[in-house]
Amino acid sequence: MAIHITGDPAADQVLDESPFALLAGMMLDQQYPMEHAFRGPAKVVDRFGSIDPAAIASADPEEFAAMAATTPAIHRFPGSMAAKLQELARIVTEEYDGDAARIWTEAADGKDLLRRMKALPGFGTQKAQIFVALLAKQCGVRPDGWEEVVGDYALDGYRSVADVVDGDSLQKVRDHKKQKKAAAKAQA
Repeated sequence: MAIHITGDPAADQVLDESPFALLAGMMLDQQYPMEHAFRGPAKVVDRFGSIDPAAIASADPEEFAAMAATTPAIHRFPGSMAAKLQELARIVTEEYDGDAARIWTEAADGKDLLRRMKALPGFGTQKAQIFVALLAKQCGVRPDGWEEVVGDYALDGYRSVADVVDGDSLQKVRDHKKQKKAAAKAQA
Protein backbone atom coordinates (compact mmCIF):
# COMPACT_ATOMS: atom_id res chain seq x y z
CA MET A 1 0.00 0.00 0.00
CA ALA A 2 0.98 3.61 -0.34
CA ILE A 3 -1.44 5.62 1.75
CA HIS A 4 -1.15 9.42 1.66
CA ILE A 5 -4.11 10.69 3.68
CA THR A 6 -2.76 12.50 6.73
CA GLY A 7 -0.20 14.93 5.35
CA ASP A 8 2.26 13.39 7.83
CA PRO A 9 4.57 10.73 6.35
CA ALA A 10 5.06 8.99 9.71
CA ALA A 11 1.31 8.77 10.32
CA ASP A 12 0.74 7.52 6.76
CA GLN A 13 3.41 4.87 7.33
CA VAL A 14 1.48 3.57 10.35
CA LEU A 15 -1.58 3.25 8.10
CA ASP A 16 0.51 1.51 5.43
CA GLU A 17 2.02 -0.98 7.85
CA SER A 18 -1.02 -1.88 9.92
CA PRO A 19 -4.39 -2.95 8.52
CA PHE A 20 -5.83 -2.35 11.98
CA ALA A 21 -4.50 1.23 11.95
CA LEU A 22 -6.17 1.86 8.60
CA LEU A 23 -9.43 0.42 9.93
CA ALA A 24 -9.13 2.48 13.13
CA GLY A 25 -8.44 5.65 11.15
CA MET A 26 -11.62 5.08 9.16
CA MET A 27 -13.57 4.49 12.35
CA LEU A 28 -12.25 7.78 13.76
CA ASP A 29 -13.27 9.63 10.58
CA GLN A 30 -16.50 11.17 11.83
CA GLN A 31 -17.22 14.71 12.92
CA TYR A 32 -13.51 15.40 12.65
CA PRO A 33 -11.28 16.43 9.73
CA MET A 34 -10.30 13.26 7.87
CA GLU A 35 -6.54 13.81 7.93
CA HIS A 36 -6.67 14.31 11.71
CA ALA A 37 -8.82 11.21 12.16
CA PHE A 38 -6.36 9.11 10.20
CA ARG A 39 -3.49 10.49 12.31
CA GLY A 40 -5.19 8.96 15.38
CA PRO A 41 -3.54 5.53 15.01
CA ALA A 42 -0.07 7.12 14.92
CA LYS A 43 -0.92 9.00 18.13
CA VAL A 44 -1.93 5.69 19.71
CA VAL A 45 1.39 4.13 18.67
CA ASP A 46 3.35 7.11 20.04
CA ARG A 47 1.54 7.17 23.39
CA PHE A 48 0.40 3.60 23.95
CA GLY A 49 3.39 1.97 22.29
CA SER A 50 1.39 -0.25 19.98
CA ILE A 51 -1.52 -0.42 17.56
CA ASP A 52 -1.89 -4.16 18.25
CA PRO A 53 -5.60 -4.97 18.59
CA ALA A 54 -5.10 -7.46 21.44
CA ALA A 55 -3.10 -4.93 23.48
CA ILE A 56 -5.69 -2.20 22.85
CA ALA A 57 -8.62 -4.49 23.63
CA SER A 58 -7.08 -5.57 26.93
CA ALA A 59 -5.99 -2.10 28.06
CA ASP A 60 -7.62 -0.55 31.10
CA PRO A 61 -10.52 1.51 29.66
CA GLU A 62 -9.90 4.53 31.90
CA GLU A 63 -6.18 4.61 31.18
CA PHE A 64 -6.80 4.12 27.46
CA ALA A 65 -9.36 6.96 27.44
CA ALA A 66 -6.90 9.22 29.27
CA MET A 67 -4.24 8.40 26.68
CA ALA A 68 -6.70 9.15 23.87
CA ALA A 69 -7.56 12.52 25.43
CA THR A 70 -3.94 13.64 25.83
CA THR A 71 -3.41 16.79 23.79
CA PRO A 72 -3.54 16.62 20.86
CA ALA A 73 -6.38 14.15 21.35
CA ILE A 74 -6.96 11.30 18.93
CA HIS A 75 -10.40 12.76 18.15
CA ARG A 76 -12.73 15.62 18.93
CA PHE A 77 -14.60 13.20 21.22
CA PRO A 78 -11.69 11.25 22.71
CA GLY A 79 -13.59 9.36 25.41
CA SER A 80 -16.27 7.86 23.20
CA MET A 81 -13.78 7.19 20.42
CA ALA A 82 -11.40 5.45 22.83
CA ALA A 83 -14.25 3.13 23.84
CA LYS A 84 -15.16 2.47 20.19
CA LEU A 85 -11.52 1.83 19.36
CA GLN A 86 -11.25 -0.70 22.17
CA GLU A 87 -14.46 -2.39 20.99
CA LEU A 88 -13.13 -2.49 17.42
CA ALA A 89 -9.90 -4.02 18.73
CA ARG A 90 -11.88 -6.59 20.74
CA ILE A 91 -13.84 -7.66 17.66
CA VAL A 92 -10.71 -7.91 15.52
CA THR A 93 -8.98 -9.91 18.26
CA GLU A 94 -11.85 -12.29 18.96
CA GLU A 95 -13.34 -12.75 15.49
CA TYR A 96 -10.28 -12.34 13.27
CA ASP A 97 -7.45 -13.56 15.56
CA GLY A 98 -6.05 -10.03 15.76
CA ASP A 99 -5.59 -9.72 11.98
CA ALA A 100 -7.79 -6.89 10.71
CA ALA A 101 -6.88 -7.69 7.11
CA ARG A 102 -8.83 -10.95 7.42
CA ILE A 103 -12.00 -8.83 7.39
CA TRP A 104 -11.37 -8.12 3.71
CA THR A 105 -9.04 -10.92 2.59
CA GLU A 106 -11.50 -13.61 3.71
CA ALA A 107 -14.67 -11.91 2.48
CA ALA A 108 -16.50 -14.07 -0.07
CA ASP A 109 -17.38 -11.07 -2.23
CA GLY A 110 -18.24 -7.36 -2.09
CA LYS A 111 -21.57 -7.96 -0.32
CA ASP A 112 -19.89 -10.08 2.34
CA LEU A 113 -17.20 -7.43 2.83
CA LEU A 114 -19.81 -4.69 3.18
CA ARG A 115 -21.71 -6.83 5.71
CA ARG A 116 -18.51 -7.43 7.71
CA MET A 117 -17.70 -3.72 7.71
CA LYS A 118 -21.20 -2.70 8.84
CA ALA A 119 -20.90 -5.09 11.79
CA LEU A 120 -18.02 -3.03 13.20
CA PRO A 121 -18.54 -0.20 15.72
CA GLY A 122 -18.74 3.21 14.08
CA PHE A 123 -19.39 1.80 10.60
CA GLY A 124 -22.77 2.53 9.07
CA THR A 125 -23.60 1.82 5.45
CA GLN A 126 -21.95 4.94 4.02
CA LYS A 127 -18.73 4.57 6.00
CA ALA A 128 -18.55 0.87 5.13
CA GLN A 129 -19.00 1.72 1.43
CA ILE A 130 -16.27 4.35 1.61
CA PHE A 131 -13.87 1.94 3.31
CA VAL A 132 -14.52 -0.75 0.69
CA ALA A 133 -13.80 1.90 -1.98
CA LEU A 134 -10.63 2.93 -0.13
CA LEU A 135 -9.47 -0.70 -0.05
CA ALA A 136 -10.18 -1.07 -3.77
CA LYS A 137 -8.72 2.22 -4.95
CA GLN A 138 -5.67 2.55 -2.72
CA CYS A 139 -4.90 -0.98 -1.55
CA GLY A 140 -5.89 -3.08 -4.56
CA VAL A 141 -8.42 -5.13 -2.56
CA ARG A 142 -11.22 -5.80 -5.04
CA PRO A 143 -13.46 -8.73 -4.15
CA ASP A 144 -16.03 -9.72 -6.77
CA GLY A 145 -18.87 -7.23 -6.84
CA TRP A 146 -17.13 -4.48 -4.89
CA GLU A 147 -18.27 -1.83 -7.37
CA GLU A 148 -21.94 -2.66 -6.79
CA VAL A 149 -21.73 -2.32 -3.01
CA VAL A 150 -19.92 1.02 -2.96
CA GLY A 151 -22.16 2.84 -5.42
CA ASP A 152 -20.88 6.31 -6.38
CA TYR A 153 -17.73 5.83 -4.31
CA ALA A 154 -16.47 3.43 -7.01
CA LEU A 155 -16.50 6.21 -9.60
CA ASP A 156 -13.49 8.29 -10.48
CA GLY A 157 -13.52 11.68 -8.82
CA TYR A 158 -13.04 13.26 -5.44
CA ARG A 159 -15.92 12.06 -3.26
CA SER A 160 -14.31 10.64 -0.11
CA VAL A 161 -11.15 9.63 1.68
CA ALA A 162 -10.93 6.78 -0.83
CA ASP A 163 -9.87 9.41 -3.38
CA VAL A 164 -7.27 11.21 -1.24
CA VAL A 165 -3.71 10.64 -2.40
CA ASP A 166 -2.16 14.04 -1.67
CA GLY A 167 -2.94 17.56 -0.49
CA ASP A 168 -4.55 18.56 -3.79
CA SER A 169 -6.95 15.61 -3.83
CA LEU A 170 -7.74 16.23 -0.15
CA GLN A 171 -8.82 19.77 -1.02
CA LYS A 172 -10.92 18.49 -3.93
CA VAL A 173 -12.69 16.03 -1.61
CA ARG A 174 -13.32 18.85 0.87
CA ASP A 175 -14.75 21.02 -1.91
CA HIS A 176 -17.03 18.18 -3.03
CA LYS A 177 -18.30 17.64 0.53
CA LYS A 178 -18.87 21.37 0.95
CA GLN A 179 -20.91 21.47 -2.27
CA LYS A 180 -23.00 18.46 -1.17
CA LYS A 181 -23.71 20.08 2.22
CA ALA A 182 -24.70 23.35 0.56
CA ALA A 183 -27.01 21.51 -1.84
CA ALA A 184 -28.62 19.57 1.00
CA LYS A 185 -29.07 22.76 3.02
CA ALA A 186 -30.67 24.51 0.02
CA GLN A 187 -33.16 21.63 -0.36
CA ALA A 188 -34.09 21.65 3.35
